[in-house]
Amino acid sequence: MIAAGLLLLAVGAVDLLRQMIHARRWIAFTVAAVLLVVVSAGLDAVIAGFLAVAVAAIWTWVVPEDGPARAGLWPVALLALAAAACVVVAPGRTRPGPLGQMWAAYRPGEAVSIDVVVLVVGCVVFLLESGNAVVRIALRSEMGGRLDAAATTGSATAVDGTAPSGPRPTLKGGRLIGPLERILVFVLTLTGAYTLLAAVLAAKGIVRFPEISRDRDDGDRAEYFLIGSLVSWVTSLAAAFLVWWGVHAG
Repeated sequence: MIAAGLLLLAVGAVDLLRQMIHARRWIAFTVAAVLLVVVSAGLDAVIAGFLAVAVAAIWTWVVPEDGPARAGLWPVALLALAAAACVVVAPGRTRPGPLGQMWAAYRPGEAVSIDVVVLVVGCVVFLLESGNAVVRIALRSEMGGRLDAAATTGSATAVDGTAPSGPRPTLKGGRLIGPLERILVFVLTLTGAYTLLAAVLAAKGIVRFPEISRDRDDGDRAEYFLIGSLVSWVTSLAAAFLVWWGVHAG
């Protein structure tokens, strides 16, 4: 479980740094990698920390900030498979390291281990900017040239953090709305607030309905909204299921 948390934390942190820092990124990446390894050593999971750093480095190459991914959806699928495998192979630990022992002494609840905390934090960090990358990859894989054409003419509207690349996209709020929506779906799913979750998802459809209803030519805008929303929700639900699985398997 700790390996899955460190893996998602490393990938999510890399994408956040790429979004926030545009100069001398290698310094920020190096500092972040060292910090992750130090924390993993304190959790008695130094090997998992090094592997997480290596996977994050590969992720930065195969999943660029803009444009299509070099390997399509395969990096996302392999990352999900690796995280799930980490939970299956090592669901819980009896020796959580010095940081784990400190958490065991001061934790607010007996049922919450340090491994679960790291996994939840890793999922949350991944859902912020890396979730945007996952939705962007899915949109470009399914819509291809139509998405690029819409971005060039300025006719596409950003959804779920997938602001189209182009001279003048009509809406950039998706980069903020998408992460907030994913975190909300993640939290509501883990807490079992399914009625409220359904209301949130329905409210988004109602808010977007006037815009989609004007899409009478080729349906690109409706398809853009549906693909982006569904991929974003599935990403959040998968993260919530991973945490649930880790808690019950441990």
